[in-house]
Amino acid sequence: MINYLKLNLMKKKTEVKNTWHEKHHQSLTFGGRVADAVANGMGSWRFIIIQTILVVLWMGLNLVGLIYHWDPYPFILLNLLFSTQAAYAAPIIMMSQNRQNGRDRMHAEEDYKTNLEAKHEIEALSIMLKSLEVEKLDKIIEMLQEQKKNSSK
Repeated sequence: MINYLKLNLMKKKTEVKNTWHEKHHQSLTFGGRVADAVANGMGSWRFIIIQTILVVLWMGLNLVGLIYHWDPYPFILLNLLFSTQAAYAAPIIMMSQNRQNGRDRMHAEEDYKTNLEAKHEIEALSIMLKSLEVEKLDKIIEMLQEQKKNSSK
């Protein structure tokens, strides 16, 4: 029984599996990668700072424009650009969030499987330890009985 448990534990340790992250990365399509890249880019301080600089430049050049005002106050063209950006960004970010939910679900399932395997390994080790204790106790009892026999002679 003990040898079987030892072999079983060793076999489980030598199995090579893909991690949940590798499985998720392999399942991504081109569109999924693009959506994740867009969501990562638009959700960064770099994007916010660059967009703020561009908006300030746009408004400044149109207010102070010495030669030509291509988008005079109230900046209707700028509002149109923001609306277009939002119309495309929102669904792309939602696609990325849906993929993130899938990735989180996959991660949770893999964590559950790992915890279950750990539980089985701990139970097997516990059984092994108990059997070792029983074997030791049997040997001690046997030794005591032999000692008793030898002392009674």
